[in-house]
Amino acid sequence: MKAIQVFKLAAATALVAASLHAYAQGDATAAAQQQASPTQAQSKQAKAANRALSHKIRSALAKDKKIDIAKITVRVRDGAVVLQGSVPEQSQIEHATEVAKGVQGVTSVKNALTIRPNES
Repeated sequence: MKAIQVFKLAAATALVAASLHAYAQGDATAAAQQQASPTQAQSKQAKAANRALSHKIRSALAKDKKIDIAKITVRVRDGAVVLQGSVPEQSQIEHATEVAKGVQGVTSVKNALTIRPNES
């Protein structure tokens, strides 16, 4: 009978040791998540800044009466702007680039606009 009691005691000790080890790993995971949080926060801030700049550029293009923005998409990443879509005239392509360059915060503009006459 003493062998059974010794076995139970050993099993209980192993369970306690395993639970303490699992708890310690949980703390390490929490520390790793806390270290990852600043990166996630920076990523969210960068995305918000990109969206805000995109809205500024789109607003500037909309205010300019020489540009038809109906089919223009503005993409921004860290100040680099890509204009995509189509406009009815060549002059609007060049003018859209100049307007986008004039917005504060823009570092470069890649113009991928094409000419597509308005369908009536």
